[in-house]
Amino acid sequence: MAGHESGPSEWLRVDQERIDRFADATEDHQFIHVDPERAAATPLGSTIAHGFLTLSLLPGLNDELAVMPEGMGMVFNYGLDRVRFLQPVPSGSRVRLWSKILEVKGKSDERILMKLQGKVEIEGEEKPALIAEVLYLFVLGDDS
Repeated sequence: MAGHESGPSEWLRVDQERIDRFADATEDHQFIHVDPERAAATPLGSTIAHGFLTLSLLPGLNDELAVMPEGMGMVFNYGLDRVRFLQPVPSGSRVRLWSKILEVKGKSDERILMKLQGKVEIEGEEKPALIAEVLYLFVLGDDS
């Protein structure tokens, strides 16, 4: 499975309502995220999504691309090895995911660790919003 590439996912709009809900959930109300008037007066020109909001979209965007081990019962976010926020995501933008499996290794008879590189693309932009190496732990067996 290592080397398998997939994508892109469907486009997902990152609108101001989503950004505001994320700000409320994380208590991060910096004006560049939640105050359109003040943000418009900055070089950014508009509010932008939190970097961690963009990062948090990876599991959902990856759902339609994911390659799952046979017999999988559950999957857990296991961690991140490398994350780079390369470009801000302006409010109202659409993003999508490209992914590549970097490594797959057995942790035990019932557990498989997969390292995936995710690249979040912003519609109409050459430079991606972020590139991250994400670790997923698959647990084989009945998930009931």
